[in-house]
Amino acid sequence: MRDVVILGSTGSIGTQAVEVVQANPGLFRVVGLAAGGSRLATLIDQARSLRPKIVAVSDEAGAAQLRQAVPGVAVWGGDGAASRLAGVECDVVLNGITGAVGLLPTLAALAAGTTLALANKESLVIGGALVTDAAKPGQIVPVDSEHSALAQALRSGRANEVRKLILTASGGPFRGMTTDQLRNVTVAQALAHPTWDMGRVVTINSATLVNKGLELIEAWLLFGVGLDDIQVVVHPQSVVHSMVEFRDGSTIAQCSPPNMRLPIALGLSWPQRIADAAPACDWSQAGEWTFEPLDSNTFPAVELARRVGKYGGGFPAVYNAANEVAVDAFCAGELGFTQIVSVVAGTVDAYAAWTAFQPGAKPMSPHTVDDVLAADTWARQAAAELIAGRS
Repeated sequence: MRDVVILGSTGSIGTQAVEVVQANPGLFRVVGLAAGGSRLATLIDQARSLRPKIVAVSDEAGAAQLRQAVPGVAVWGGDGAASRLAGVECDVVLNGITGAVGLLPTLAALAAGTTLALANKESLVIGGALVTDAAKPGQIVPVDSEHSALAQALRSGRANEVRKLILTASGGPFRGMTTDQLRNVTVAQALAHPTWDMGRVVTINSATLVNKGLELIEAWLLFGVGLDDIQVVVHPQSVVHSMVEFRDGSTIAQCSPPNMRLPIALGLSWPQRIADAAPACDWSQAGEWTFEPLDSNTFPAVELARRVGKYGGGFPAVYNAANEVAVDAFCAGELGFTQIVSVVAGTVDAYAAWTAFQPGAKPMSPHTVDDVLAADTWARQAAAELIAGRS
């Protein structure tokens, strides 16, 4: 029996993690839940069903309602509640929070020595060496389907036998479109992902390919493969979740129908597998898997992320923060779809000028939490100013 804490329990990853736990009552016991408070009714239902020891919510008013709705359960409220919960004694912390706010909970779980099932890619991307240096070998287990696939495929050989990693991308809802065609994309169209059911920010990020840019940096940090040795290919069926090419010419792929319950279950139980965590491929049926190169001219977010990773320092935090601001502006009707990545690129360039960093110079040194948060704050203000100028 593994004691589990689920951070972001009311989001897409969190609700599916709850379903995995409920389907396997003999394997997992939830001892803590954390959420922002925007879906309080869902959090109350989860707390009543799972009866964790602790429920944390960042919204103080929500905390008061929880205390009344779920007597007998300790309720922690406030901005630091999720980080506090991430440090409690348990076997696994699943960080399913979306965005940069997941950084402090990630560091708290690592400091506690707990296995971290990481779905909050942003905390690793912006934290960089701050996160990887805090982690013991094997302490971080990736939950993103692509990185879970890579972790599984990498077990087929030794590290010095790896030639490159291949990240697959569905291409999102706008695969094959031109930049001119993308200019009039609506929020509803951007939220209509062809294969995955995700939250608002991740879905928009998948449409712009920013999500794949973040995953590129995440793979580099997780697996120690050079940024130039990570290739992104478009695979619309989303069945091959990623691949590892070894130096002898062999490529190992992890395949399964698109369903996040499989990487979530594996993240909670790693390295053991849970029987029937998700449906398998039906090999009795005819099917077709296709692969094509990424159109980096139309979707420049991935190559921008590669550049940002090479710069190091606060640049990944700037990339992520500017994108979060730009996505909010797009959803509010203040920014066009193609302008999202333009704002991110403009903010990255402005940060390079502000810090007097010269592209091509030695990567910037590791940073402190305060440095990361300062870069995040700077980028949000700079991105907001860029958006206001465009409006």
